[in-house]
Amino acid sequence: MCGLLAMLTTTGNAAAYVDAVEAALPCMRHRGPDAAGTWHDNKALFGFNRLAIIDLEHSHQPLRWGPAESPDRYAMTFNGEIYNYVELREELQAAGYTFNTSGDSETIVVGYHHWGADVVEHLRGMFAFVIWDTDADVMFAARDQFGIKPLFYATTDAGTVFASEKKSILELADAIGLPLDLDRRAIEHYVDLQYTPEPETLHAGIRRVESGCTVTLSPGGVVESRRYFKPSFAVKPVATGEEQKLFDRIAEVLEDSVAKHMRADVTVGSFLSGGIDSTAIAALAKRHNPDLLTFTTGFEREGYSEIDVAAESAAAIGAEHIVKVVSPEEYADAIPKIMWYLDDPVADPSLVPLYFVAETARKHVKVVLSGEGADELFGGYTIYKEPLSLAPFEKFPQPLLKGLRHLGTMLPDGMKGKSLLDRGTVPMETRYYGNARNFNFDQLSRVLPWAQRDWDHREVTAPIYEVSRDLGMDPVARMQHLDLFTWMRGDILVKADKINMANSLELRVPFLDKEVFELAQTIPHDLKISHGTTKYALRKALEQIVPPHVLHRRKLGFPVPMRHWLAGDELFGWAQDTITQSQTEDIFDKKAVLEMLKEHRDGISDHSRRLWTVLCFMVWHGIFVEKRIDPQIEQRDYPVRL
Repeated sequence: MCGLLAMLTTTGNAAAYVDAVEAALPCMRHRGPDAAGTWHDNKALFGFNRLAIIDLEHSHQPLRWGPAESPDRYAMTFNGEIYNYVELREELQAAGYTFNTSGDSETIVVGYHHWGADVVEHLRGMFAFVIWDTDADVMFAARDQFGIKPLFYATTDAGTVFASEKKSILELADAIGLPLDLDRRAIEHYVDLQYTPEPETLHAGIRRVESGCTVTLSPGGVVESRRYFKPSFAVKPVATGEEQKLFDRIAEVLEDSVAKHMRADVTVGSFLSGGIDSTAIAALAKRHNPDLLTFTTGFEREGYSEIDVAAESAAAIGAEHIVKVVSPEEYADAIPKIMWYLDDPVADPSLVPLYFVAETARKHVKVVLSGEGADELFGGYTIYKEPLSLAPFEKFPQPLLKGLRHLGTMLPDGMKGKSLLDRGTVPMETRYYGNARNFNFDQLSRVLPWAQRDWDHREVTAPIYEVSRDLGMDPVARMQHLDLFTWMRGDILVKADKINMANSLELRVPFLDKEVFELAQTIPHDLKISHGTTKYALRKALEQIVPPHVLHRRKLGFPVPMRHWLAGDELFGWAQDTITQSQTEDIFDKKAVLEMLKEHRDGISDHSRRLWTVLCFMVWHGIFVEKRIDPQIEQRDYPVRL
């Protein structure tokens, strides 16, 4: 788990950029405070910050390797962990290759020499890496299937730069001649979705290598992308009486994944909320680490804390439990810092408690496990029940649907039945775009006067829906498939990576494992949404693993009382000042935003999610564009419990 920076020049003058790269590395020191290094030849230049997890004394990067006939052929930087590196190493050694380290990094570059671009098909883990082949004059880069690890890039006349964090590319902007214009289309997508969808960023000249993709590049050439991960949710019917075999297989595969994710030369802990996902991971981790530490966070406000449930779970599995309670004052003070770490804003209020629980955990461990991905893979969101509740509308003729839709528009917001009519009378492709449903177009154009209808969420979701339709997925599977490419990689995994890395803490997500997914995508919808619950098959698989009090408990995660705080003394004044001081008049109608804030305070309408989306952008803009806000990033050194 580290921070990489790589550049392939167009003119063969890599040495001219060494000073600029060395100056850009410190802004992502939090990703790897243990060591830093650079390497270059005439054409390529690498920089690296290391967080040492495996093979602590060796496996330094940038890493060099080559076969006997060309021992320095390859240079590589790698961010992530390969959990099956032991097995891959044995396979490659049997094929005649020798290794200079005992870590996981070297297996990638040796595997690339052996399998070429297909090396990604053999990797079980989370990764973003860049390899420079000095013999072939080819740079090869890749991201893991789900997009757990980030990889940004930008191309100018000077060459192409890859980096783990966008801010490192921003630091290089002057040196490589990169314009820093904002991307208005990406801004509208952000406000609509509460995150910036891949491959966009809010800067027009910087993009992301998409999850599950590889790219190749030659000096002076263009970045050529190839998608290698194409999830199909190829459902296999389960015969009556055979369900238990599936449940047993889920438990078996998940336990194997957790065992692989525990591989480290440092202590591994686990996050623990009050839900089934994190509890399952912690319970399985405890089998491999009897001294497991678990960590949770919450607020003092009733109904917005899972501390008591998490503590009960920790006691049930026999883990030592550590708690961080976050005050409204701490919450507000941390927002600029968190927006800086994010690179682009993500308007998810749970980012802040996650930051504090990660900060707490890093005082005790260097790696934590968490439960991200279970909902997307096993059908855990309540909204996945919607195709069942709306099924009767599919039988109505179009004239009737049109009339019902018109009736829905005439009903006032909040009236019983309005939401059912609004959603039941439009196709899934229009109504569902993930868990972030912040604005309709009228609300959007109120705060973004220049918003364009053809830039809305459908521009992002339509190509994904087209794939799922062509593959013949059922409605629940189509929603899961969409979330894999939108909500999960745009929100869930961005905050998982950026906020934990902000604290030099490696987060591992055993549900998002190659083997787990290959099984999960075969589960039929009646074993996902069934018996009045979600994740039915997973819950059945975990009956002998998690304590009974969480087995059927509703998911909350790290809930935040944002609705109350924005209307009360906790955050109303902060929000008002943020809007007033922001220099975003060319983007937002600030008068409309202030009116929205007052409507929220007066109880006229709950604008909390919409307001939070705008406020996060304004703080981000104040840091990266206006240079008005100082996020006060300190250089920290951490104790390590080994």
